[in-house]
Amino acid sequence: MTFPDDLYYTKDHEWLRIDESGEMATIGITDFAQSELGDVVFVDLEGEGTDVTAESVFGTVEAVKTVSELFAPVSGSIISVNDTLESNPELVNTDPYGEGWMIKLQLDDAEELNSLLKAAEYREMVGA
Repeated sequence: MTFPDDLYYTKDHEWLRIDESGEMATIGITDFAQSELGDVVFVDLEGEGTDVTAESVFGTVEAVKTVSELFAPVSGSIISVNDTLESNPELVNTDPYGEGWMIKLQLDDAEELNSLLKAAEYREMVGA
């Protein structure tokens, strides 16, 4: 199980990567989360232009035996949705930090990043 050091993490098992400008974030679920869910069969995400607030639901992930809500780590406006997941939801399982990303957000307030976990803190939380 991997936990890249360049990401931020939430207690709800989402990850967030900030781009070089510091204004855009890519968001997905962690390797731990996908392993707990099992085989992902469907991903339903809010559309581009949707405004989300930190800890609000931005979609759901359906696995063979369960459905889990996805919570926004920070507030912002969705500027991109990974449409590839419609036809290939298994990317969440095979490449959760790469091709399995879910949404990209234009950040409202970079200060919100201070409330997120670093890799070591997340690793400790999940007991890895």
